Amino acid sequence: MKRALPVLALTVAALIPLWRYAPSSGTTETTEAAPSTPTPSASSSSSSSSSSSSSSGSTATKTVKGSTVNTSKGAVQVEVTFEGDKISAVRMLQQPNHPQTTAAVPKLISATLDAQSADIDTVSGATITSDGYKESLQAAIDAKGA
Repeated sequence: MKRALPVLALTVAALIPLWRYAPSSGTTETTEAAPSTPTPSASSSSSSSSSSSSSSGSTATKTVKGSTVNTSKGAVQVEVTFEGDKISAVRMLQQPNHPQTTAAVPKLISATLDAQSADIDTVSGATITSDGYKESLQAAIDAKGA
């Protein structure tokens, strides 16, 4: 009987945070962008280059949206900016409103810019969002080629 009261009290104390936990249900729109060269000068130089030479036509800037991937945490969608065949910037259009996702987005964008493809590692703690990000990113890369 001496142990029953402390066990009961500690059990209740441990269950209170579980009862109060409210999972995130909404999505947020963000404007996370990777650092890149200044857009106005890059656009003006690429447009003037493409008009003066046909070989410079591949350096044109093109922005493509990936498909919206619905995950159990929320919708994920990316927008990829290409300069020629190179990924110059990635921006999250939709992402789950969750602390792990917010922390993972810069890591995912950095990994994408380093790898120049959707073949990147999943961020620990944001596995579901990472998988949705990679799927939307691959859809954008595929749409660029079409």
